Amino acid sequence: MSELTTPEQFARGRDAMTKVYGTELLPHSVQSGTSPFTDETVGHLFADIWLRPGLSIRDRRLLVLGATAMLGRADLIEVQTFGALVNGELTKGELDEILLQLAFYAGWGNATSVQKGFSAALTRFGEINQLK
Repeated sequence: MSELTTPEQFARGRDAMTKVYGTELLPHSVQSGTSPFTDETVGHLFADIWLRPGLSIRDRRLLVLGATAMLGRADLIEVQTFGALVNGELTKGELDEILLQLAFYAGWGNATSVQKGFSAALTRFGEINQLK
């Protein structure tokens, strides 16, 4: 555990991660004390920032998708998109609109990465829902 993150903050952060990403993703694999980076990500970013009042999780996710689109990181886009699908925050039609909007603001090359991340998340989400 880092000296900046208490066990209570870490537990709140893991709960927040479940709210952000759904039960299908990270919280079971995230353990305190693995690194200061992990402790601060869970204990501060998720416990304190993602659950602040003023913006919904969906609103924060849209901001993260936009910022991540600028990085061209399909892998991170997939994680956020999968969380949005699990939580019922975004539909396929909304993802199509987001992709088109981001293509003009983030650039066509970065939008290609966004499309790749969206497609991977939609495939994963479809596979999980077929198993249920």
